[in-house]
Amino acid sequence: MTQTDYDIIVIGSGAGGLTAALCLAQAGRRVLVCEQHDVPGGWCHSFTLEGYRFSPGVHYIGGLGPGEALRGVYEGLGVSQDLAFCELNPDGYDHIVIGATGKVERFDMPKGRERLAARLKARFPHEAAGIDGYLAVVEALPRELRAAGSVRGLGDGLRLPGRAPNLLRWGWRSGQDLIHHFVRDPLLRAIFSGQAGDHGLPPSLASAIVHTGITHHYLNGGYYPLGGGFAIPRAFVRGLKRAGGELRLQTAVTQILLENGRAIGVRLADNSELRAGHVISNADPEMTLGKLVGREQLSRRLRRKLERVRYSTSALSLFVAVDMDLRAAGLDSGNYWFYDHPDLDALYRQGLSDHALHAARPGMCFLTVTTLKDPSKLHSGHHTCEIFAFVSYDGFRRWAHEQSGARGPDYEALKATLSERLLTAVDARIPGFKERVVFSALGTPLTNAHYTAGAFGNIYGIAKSRFQVGPLAFPIQSEIAGLSMVGASTLSHGVAGATVTGLLAARQILGCRTADLLRQAGPPLATYPAEDVTQWPEKLQRRIAERSKAYELPA
Repeated sequence: MTQTDYDIIVIGSGAGGLTAALCLAQAGRRVLVCEQHDVPGGWCHSFTLEGYRFSPGVHYIGGLGPGEALRGVYEGLGVSQDLAFCELNPDGYDHIVIGATGKVERFDMPKGRERLAARLKARFPHEAAGIDGYLAVVEALPRELRAAGSVRGLGDGLRLPGRAPNLLRWGWRSGQDLIHHFVRDPLLRAIFSGQAGDHGLPPSLASAIVHTGITHHYLNGGYYPLGGGFAIPRAFVRGLKRAGGELRLQTAVTQILLENGRAIGVRLADNSELRAGHVISNADPEMTLGKLVGREQLSRRLRRKLERVRYSTSALSLFVAVDMDLRAAGLDSGNYWFYDHPDLDALYRQGLSDHALHAARPGMCFLTVTTLKDPSKLHSGHHTCEIFAFVSYDGFRRWAHEQSGARGPDYEALKATLSERLLTAVDARIPGFKERVVFSALGTPLTNAHYTAGAFGNIYGIAKSRFQVGPLAFPIQSEIAGLSMVGASTLSHGVAGATVTGLLAARQILGCRTADLLRQAGPPLATYPAEDVTQWPEKLQRRIAERSKAYELPA
C-alpha cells in the first residue's frame, strides 16, 4: 500500500476546491487535488460533442467590472494572466420573458443600478417608491452581511454589528416576502423573481438574502469566460502547477481517513492511502460526511442535520447546435428566462417535482446562446445553445442503479420525448428554431449525479431556503479536526460564491487575512464586448471571421 505525504489534500476540483488549493500552494504548502472525472472543474467543466463545445454550469458571472470583488480575486491570485471574459449585452444581460401565447411581456435587465431603476420606473411609474425601496435592500443586505462577519463569520456563525436593520428584518424571511412588501404589480413581482433560476427555489421558499444577493451580484453586468466554462479551471490548474501543486484526474476518493477523531488523509479507489495534515472536500455534505467520513463517525447533532438537509433541485439540460442566424432572429448575448405566466412561484414549485416528465412542455425554461456570448465558439457556422428546465431527481430513480450510457430503451425514449418538449417550448418563442437543429443531446439528473457526484443530481448544493443559509448551512471548518468543506453547500453557491469558500478555507488553515492570499499581482483581467467583436484583439477577430462564414459579423 503506497503512502504519499502532502500538507493538503483537496477532494474535487470545483471552483471552491481549486481556489483553496491554489492559495495554499502559493503559500508554500504541498497540495494535491484529487478529481474523480477525467477533466477538472466540477460544474465549471466543458465538454465537446461532435465538435460542439458546451459548458453546462457556467452561463454568466458577475463581479468582474473594474474594482469589483471577483475581478480582484482573479488578479490577486494571478490567474488573470490565463483568463479573459466576454461581457454580455449591457442593455440586457438577462431577458425576462413572460407569456407564451397572446400578449408577451419582456423586460431586459440592464447593466447598472441606476439604469435598472430608471427602466423599471419608466415601465411601472406607479411602483416608483417600491422599486427604490426594494433596490435599496438589494444593496444594503450584502453590505450588512460583510459587516456582520467580514466573511470570516459567514457560514461559521454571524456576529451582528450594532446597526444591521435590513439583515435583522429580512435575514430570515423569503425572497417573496421582500418582493411583496415593496411592490404589488403582478408583472413587476414576476420581474423581481425572474432570476430565481440562479438559486432554483420558488421565491416563497428561497432566502431573501440569497435571492437579493443574486440581483446584487449582477447589478454591474454579466460576463462569460472566453472559450467556455472550462477556461476558469484551466487557469487555476495552470496557477496550481506554477506554484508546485499537483492535480490527479480520474482519481476517486472512497474514504476520508480518521485517527483519534482527526482527518489524516484519504483512501483512493485503488485502495492506496495518501496522508495529509489537512483535508478539504469540495464534495457536497452527503458525499463528504455521509459516505467518505461515514455517519457512524459523526456527532448525533450532525447526523441529524445530514438526515434533514434538503438539496437543491436538478435539471434537464439540452445541448443544441442550430443552423440558424439567431442574431437575425432577434437574439443577443443575454440569457433568456421564458415563463408561461407571471406566477413564477408556482412554476418554480413545479421544478421541485417531476412535473416536466408529464407536462406537454415545461412552464419555464432557460435559454443561452453560447456562440453569441463568445462568437469564437462558432463551429461550422452553427450556433450552440443550452436549454434548461428544472426537474426533481425522483422521476429518474428507477434508472439510478443502471450504468451510465447503458440505461436501456425506455430511458432513451423518455430523453427523446423530453428533448422534443424543450425544443417545442423554445420554438414557441423563436419560430423555426426546432427545424434548424442539427445536433442535440440531453442531460438528466442522472447525468448530473454521474459527472459531479452530487447527491440526487443537485445543481446548487443544499437548497437555499431561509433555514439552510448562513449559520444554518454547513460550516467551512467541519466538526472533524483537519477536515474543511468548501463549495455550494457552505457559504454560497455559483462560481463567485464557491470561489469565496475556497479563500475562506485557505485563510482558516493558514491563519491569515484574505488580503494575504491575493498578492500575486496578475495583469488586469481582459474583457471583451460580446455585442461588438470589432473591439476584440485582431487574432480573435480573425478566428471569429473564420468560424462565422454563414453569417455577417455584428456591427
